[in-house]
Amino acid sequence: MMNKAGKIAITGIARTMVMTADSYLMSLLMDENFREPEHLATMIGRLAPKLSKQAQMIAGWGAHIAMGIVFASVYVELWETKKIKHSIKNGIILGIVSGVLGLLIWKATFKVHPLPPWINFDKYYWQRIPAHIVFAVGATIAYRLLPVDKLTDQHNA
Repeated sequence: MMNKAGKIAITGIARTMVMTADSYLMSLLMDENFREPEHLATMIGRLAPKLSKQAQMIAGWGAHIAMGIVFASVYVELWETKKIKHSIKNGIILGIVSGVLGLLIWKATFKVHPLPPWINFDKYYWQRIPAHIVFAVGATIAYRLLPVDKLTDQHNA
């Protein structure tokens, strides 16, 4: 039996890695930089220029993974309280909602940062939605693959 924190951590970290791989692939295909950890590292470095490049990248990845865990914690809560079924269809819906929320979070982050990265913001914002669909569907699949708690039968929502 796995506790809720373990489910959140596995779901959040694993899916953040898949979403990030998708962002790296989309960066190559669209010749734009959609790589979230790099943008976060750039912004951190501009606020704390004395940090080494390695420390900036570690902080950027840490912030990115932390947000993935935040999103996953909401998903796991919804699934475990049976507010929604952990189906692929609902994963797509969660991804769309999360993508819009992610777009708004990034927009606000870039707006308040004194020296945001120099990117095509419109393309970056709209790429957030498909990236979050990948995240949410992947999180749904990962959650479904986790061990079932036979006492509460939490996976059969």
